[in-house]
Amino acid sequence: MTALPEPRTAPYDFVGIGLGPFNLGLACLTEPVEELDGVFLESKPDFEWHSGMFLEGAHLQTPFLSDLVTMADPTSPYSFLNYLKERGRLYSFYIRENFYPLRAEYDDYCRWAAAGLSCIRFNQTAQSVTYDEGDGLYTVRTATGDAFRARHLVLGTGTPPHLPEACEGLGGDFLHNSRYRGERAALQAKKSITLVGSGQSAAEIYYDLLSEIDVHGYRLNWVTRSPRFFPLEYTKLTLEMTSPEYVDYFHALPEDTRYRLETEQKGLFKGIDGELIDAIFDLLYSKNFAGPVPTRLLTNSSLVTARHEESTGTYTLGLRQEEQGRDYELETEGLILATGYRYAEPAFLEPVRDRIRHDGRGRFDVARNYSIDVTGRGIFLQNAGVHTHSITSPDLGMGAYRNAYIIGELLGREHYPLEKSVAFQEFAV
Repeated sequence: MTALPEPRTAPYDFVGIGLGPFNLGLACLTEPVEELDGVFLESKPDFEWHSGMFLEGAHLQTPFLSDLVTMADPTSPYSFLNYLKERGRLYSFYIRENFYPLRAEYDDYCRWAAAGLSCIRFNQTAQSVTYDEGDGLYTVRTATGDAFRARHLVLGTGTPPHLPEACEGLGGDFLHNSRYRGERAALQAKKSITLVGSGQSAAEIYYDLLSEIDVHGYRLNWVTRSPRFFPLEYTKLTLEMTSPEYVDYFHALPEDTRYRLETEQKGLFKGIDGELIDAIFDLLYSKNFAGPVPTRLLTNSSLVTARHEESTGTYTLGLRQEEQGRDYELETEGLILATGYRYAEPAFLEPVRDRIRHDGRGRFDVARNYSIDVTGRGIFLQNAGVHTHSITSPDLGMGAYRNAYIIGELLGREHYPLEKSVAFQEFAV
């Protein structure tokens, strides 16, 4: 009979909580670093990344170089190109001549990378984090009763789906776009569908539903509070804002200025791919040739109220045309909320809240080195820092840079060389 291994008593150097692309990238980059011993806890049974939005042909809005590792270590065996080679798809990708991986392809790549790592513990949901002043260690306790001790934490729990205030407690079968693919057939059986939102996900769903509107015969509405359907700004000098220099500049700005810019810059990372906007127009034009298409695109319209009539299975949406200052209603059977994601501070951090810095608005006060604790090097944050690190926070292309930075902080020295000057622009005086 084989003896069970003894429970681990030695602390880890760090515990990563949550396994999205950013912490998965950290796992790949720390795997060959002998001086670092880390473990990553994920509540799900396997890696999963926005699977509800794997629509036919949907692709990333960043090139394949923004994979888990390449921008920090182009020689890493966990690169997207190595994944393609092992899958026997490298030449096909080369012939395709398109830098942007399919979304389903990127998810498969991440699963492939996760399968090659021994530091990941799936089905481990963090329940609480405590800190022992005596030994200087954090203890992460999970729902299974396991405890993981470490000198540092790296938070990568991601951003949960956000629902508008008007839809809190709303009954019926409405859904957030994160569940769209699984609910698509049921939606298309309804007489009318209304989509609320203005970003890339909303546009992909609208195009998908518009493609088959004459097959199923539903009425289709797209409602956005934006004054127009904004394209993602992707010009090269704008892309220089995803650079170390811009992070330095943005982080040093006064708090109120950073919060103002956070609102103003949403179009730089939450807009719609320009080619998709054109494809939507072309599809509308083509379908309209045979007669009026039963669809409406409603701009400047905020969702103010929503109620569900159980007897008829319909929703009545109270909308306000902001520029005209007029209220109106829209009735629909199906309701999809493509209203994005919003970070929520994890409840498991409550026992160590006194060790975490918060700004004047109650959000994490994220230091330039991505730490949020009072020591400045104990707890590090992935994503959730648009208010401190600008549009680089959710950008996949800056994930490897941030991880290289965090690894340097964990080691006390630079391991992966950091490119500090890449922009032609000067952002500060």
